[in-house]
Amino acid sequence: MRKVLLWRWVFYFIGLLVLSLGISMTIKGQKLGVGPWDVLHVGLHQNFGLSIGTWSIITGLIIIILTALVLREWPKIGTWLNMLLLGIFIDLFNLLLPDFTALGTQMLIFIAGIVVMGYGAGIYISPNIGAGPRDGLMLLLVEKTGASIKKIRTTLEVLIAVIGWLFGGPIGVGTVLIALFLGQIVHYTLPQCRSILLKVIGEQDEKVLSEIR
Repeated sequence: MRKVLLWRWVFYFIGLLVLSLGISMTIKGQKLGVGPWDVLHVGLHQNFGLSIGTWSIITGLIIIILTALVLREWPKIGTWLNMLLLGIFIDLFNLLLPDFTALGTQMLIFIAGIVVMGYGAGIYISPNIGAGPRDGLMLLLVEKTGASIKKIRTTLEVLIAVIGWLFGGPIGVGTVLIALFLGQIVHYTLPQCRSILLKVIGEQDEKVLSEIR
């Protein structure tokens, strides 16, 4: 059991690290735009200071508080760690990655960033430690409205992107690409990552891992 728990947490932390790298890569290629939530984070950063990662943490905290008030329960520890670590890792990679000025280079780093985000999401979701604040909000709205996940996700991301754009965030064709293709990439990476996790833990432990299927 300890082995199973250990590897689940290892995958969770590695996934958040990879996801943050992908987000930072798209931010470095922001001439094409960035993801809907990052449009907001970058816009807030440009207007009020603080780092992009800090704004990611602040918005995540607000979302956690609002969803907790509606559900009348606090989320799992994985949700809190997602909020905190994602912001910290984004700032770390924003410092480590160089700035790219040429449009062609920005296009390459942006497209690669989307793929990296897709794998990061697949890795961190696979051990079922806890959904991030934004995914939690989406699921709450689905539950309360009865609408489909696709409809709620699209509506929410469009709304957030527009708010971020009003703050001067970099919206563009890349924002649309992330909205359209990130979910499709995760559709393939998630089962791959779950399969790898099961192999690492060992086939004899599959029953213990039934909760992550």
